[in-house]
Amino acid sequence: MQHPDRFYPVVDNVAWVKRLTALGVGTVQLRAKDLDHADAVALMRKALAVTAGTGTQLVVNDYWQAAIEVGARHLHLGQEDLADADVKAIRRANLTLGLSTHDEEELENALKHAPDYVALGPIFPTTLKVMRFGPQGIARITEWKRKVGTIPLVAIGGIKFEQAKEIFEAGADSIAVVSDVTQAKDPEARVNQWLHAFKHAA
Repeated sequence: MQHPDRFYPVVDNVAWVKRLTALGVGTVQLRAKDLDHADAVALMRKALAVTAGTGTQLVVNDYWQAAIEVGARHLHLGQEDLADADVKAIRRANLTLGLSTHDEEELENALKHAPDYVALGPIFPTTLKVMRFGPQGIARITEWKRKVGTIPLVAIGGIKFEQAKEIFEAGADSIAVVSDVTQAKDPEARVNQWLHAFKHAA
């Protein structure tokens, strides 16, 4: 399975990981904030137990030491987390590494680490987290794709299913989705809509 899939939901608890795994989602990121190391390890173990033996690959957000300890295969870091991370240890553990970017300086920094994918966001306004950066807009996706070349580009931030076609056409290889799934009236139906339209991996 290539990494990441075109539809890339981001959730904050194991219950969501279980729901998405049951629906056949190929890539799920678990992003839970403000955990100490022991709690992060416990959470990752539970999530990996859910995805074990399925077609779902779990991406751990932030907790690179916990990811190594529990034998995770995929990791995503923001720029602040990257600054404190031991990238050599991450690579020795054979973890794939996805990195967030929001401006030229962050992209330049990310590319120094030869990431397995680069994320750009927020594409649209988002209310789920306080952002230091304003909306990037669709045109920035095309610009970023030219800069990253063959490295997969993930678009994230305020994206809904109805905007996906335009975002893929702009150059994104994958779309990370949060509220369009977690705040949907019928999450299962919404996930199936994404999967039916964009089944193929990036």
